[in-house]
Amino acid sequence: MTQPSVLDQKILDQNIRELQEWLRTAWQQLADPSLTAFSRRELRNQMKQCNADLRVQLQAASKRMLSQPSASGKTFVRPELRILA
Repeated sequence: MTQPSVLDQKILDQNIRELQEWLRTAWQQLADPSLTAFSRRELRNQMKQCNADLRVQLQAASKRMLSQPSASGKTFVRPELRILA
């Protein structure tokens, strides 16, 4: 069974990817010349909110990465040395 922290990380990564994809498509929509001024303003407001949400998600991912131990999980252990004659 997977650990809750692994599931949380996957959900966090998925949220980040979804927000990035939404912003990418929003920029494409913003370039549409048929949008009214009101539609553009509303889209920009939604983009600002999405950008703020993305920033929060990225900060959470950064904190999670800093708080986790190294990926290898190995610590330095002094080797046992033997002198062979």
